[in-house]
Amino acid sequence: MKIAAQLYSVREFTQTEQDFAETIKKVAKIGYAGVQLSAHSPKISAEFIAETCKANNIVVASSHAPPARILNDTETLIAEHKLYNSPQIGLGMIPEEYRADLNGIKKFVADFLPAAQKIKAAGLNFAYHNHEYEFGKFDGKFIMDYIIEGFAQADLQVILDTFWVQAGGCNPVQWIEKLAGKLQKIHFKDMAIVDRQQRFAEIGRGNLDWKNIIAACKKSGVEWVIVEQDDSYGENPFDCLKISYDFLAANI
Repeated sequence: MKIAAQLYSVREFTQTEQDFAETIKKVAKIGYAGVQLSAHSPKISAEFIAETCKANNIVVASSHAPPARILNDTETLIAEHKLYNSPQIGLGMIPEEYRADLNGIKKFVADFLPAAQKIKAAGLNFAYHNHEYEFGKFDGKFIMDYIIEGFAQADLQVILDTFWVQAGGCNPVQWIEKLAGKLQKIHFKDMAIVDRQQRFAEIGRGNLDWKNIIAACKKSGVEWVIVEQDDSYGENPFDCLKISYDFLAANI
């Protein structure tokens, strides 16, 4: 499995071309083979992103694209990902207006399925990233299952997030096994408990069962492990990315 960095982790350092270029250099120097695009300034052109990543031997493994762009600017988004030589367009979470009930989930699928099918027809794949919300239930069934089944015609991929599976009261290993074949990329994110609160942590510094998570990923055919730490709590986020990378490089 290859290791990528989710650029949301360093989003404060991707808002200008100069900062973006420096960030890609730092990520490459740590040892990461790729990145997932997310939260960078929309003023940075796709051409600049593609050239900068290529110059640093960094693969654009995936993205988190804004929902409005997936819905209304699908063709341009596809063209950008082909420029990146990236096979996957990801959605970070179901927009809030769809979350209230099962009818909302069905409307979400109905609204986004045509875009997902366009992405598939273009030779790319549409991927969904979870938070804890998807492990709630409607009528005794996980919301995540409704989403996966709803997008079956588009061959939905899932970017499973280990922290949020755990936060949702479920077992990351079980969901990795369940999603075999739909799990090209996965978010590795550790969970620590500080002052009785769940807290993001560098990989290996929290409480998740990495030995069995990594084994399940290998068995399920995961291609890319994507490291994300939503909050570094005042620490240098590049230092956090290095701690996580070093742990994974020694254990994958």
